[in-house]
Amino acid sequence: AKLVDLNTSKLNNHYNNPLGISWVDSGWVPILNPGNVLDYFSERSNPFYDRTCNNEVVKMQRLTLEHLNQMVGVEYILLHAQEPILYIIRKQQRQSATQVIPLADYYIIAGVVYQAPDLGTVIGSRVLSAVHGIQSAFDEAMSYCRYHPSKGYWWHFKDQEEREKAKPKSKKKEEPSSLFQRQRVDTLLLDLRSKFPPTFYQCPKPVFTCVSVEVKKEPEPPTEAVKQEEREPAAKSSAPAPPSKPPPEKRARLQ
Repeated sequence: AKLVDLNTSKLNNHYNNPLGISWVDSGWVPILNPGNVLDYFSERSNPFYDRTCNNEVVKMQRLTLEHLNQMVGVEYILLHAQEPILYIIRKQQRQSATQVIPLADYYIIAGVVYQAPDLGTVIGSRVLSAVHGIQSAFDEAMSYCRYHPSKGYWWHFKDQEEREKAKPKSKKKEEPSSLFQRQRVDTLLLDLRSKFPPTFYQCPKPVFTCVSVEVKKEPEPPTEAVKQEEREPAAKSSAPAPPSKPPPEKRARLQ
């Protein structure tokens, strides 16, 4: 017989977890059947077997298993058998001939004995596996997250570099500011405006007064006088100009 420890790194000598260990006796495996499976389970090297149970008393007194119904205490029974590979043994607390309390179940697969986990352990294990998967997914997602003050947050995947190399490069127009910067600046301005609201001053309205101004019109000259004035300059312009004087004669100088 040998004791197989499935998780030796996590078990210690004082607090053994029965869900993490298994037991097998290779000498019994070829001859296992429903008639001798309880004898196989009651081997002294089996860590799941309780030496103080009623089965041990019946075995020492060489009685049949039918006497277990007349006793009170811990006992083991064969609950299910599927030859030649599966056997299920139950540990229970007998209080009377008709009343028992299940304590634990053990299943034997190909001669290897395991303890069946309870419902709380199964749920806890499933929840722990789910949380571990979710945590791993978040850790991997965070490894692809990038941040820059001018660009904000974006995703950078491993195959993104290969795609960018395969694509033809095109010159991008540089913008004076990105959308993230504009939104961030607008948020800061709104925050400052809410903290320090502007004050508005009302200017007094100007008062306008109406002043009446009298314009005196000069009397217009009669039309006949205007026509006479227009004729006088015309007559002056038509008068003959005085004859111009001839240039002085040149006189010979005396030597």
